[in-house]
Amino acid sequence: MFARPSAAALNHLLTQNGWASARLAHFAGKTARFDIAPFFFAYTILADGTLRGADAGTSADAVCVIAPSLLPRLALRDKMAQAEIRTEGDAALLAEIFSLAHSLRWDATKDLSRITGTAIAEHIAQTLQGARQQLHDSAANLPKAAATYCTENHPLLAKPQDIAAFTRQVGKLHDDLAQLEQRISQLAAARDR
Repeated sequence: MFARPSAAALNHLLTQNGWASARLAHFAGKTARFDIAPFFFAYTILADGTLRGADAGTSADAVCVIAPSLLPRLALRDKMAQAEIRTEGDAALLAEIFSLAHSLRWDATKDLSRITGTAIAEHIAQTLQGARQQLHDSAANLPKAAATYCTENHPLLAKPQDIAAFTRQVGKLHDDLAQLEQRISQLAAARDR
């Protein structure tokens, strides 16, 4: 259903990165399917390395099952997210797909310059790149900020060094109590003699 329109967008991206089409051409005639519940996208690789949307009944040589929750992480190029994609089929084709997914870059400035002119397109692209970097930095710093909040500002959780100090104090108290019991036993034994 969405494979045909998305194939046009992917072909545009492949055209901007001419080297990518040459790499995909080695897999001409093969079909790759991407299942992202509740949708699926299937593409057949053509002889020139471009893609054609494939129908639901087309058998796939390679299949990638992607949980929708992985999409934001994949968009941020999180390498750990890629490891969580379930795959089956042609290993060489899957390796090439993952390599291309990591390496392809959209030249938004070039596309935008056709509408706005080069100077405005470059300004828009720089602004968007800055916003993207801020979003990436915020996403990277969020776990650290949350941990700091939970341990420092609103202590719902204990800091690891506090837990270690508490454990040492409990151990020392245990040792002191054992020594006291031993000393009491010695005094009681001395008194009974």
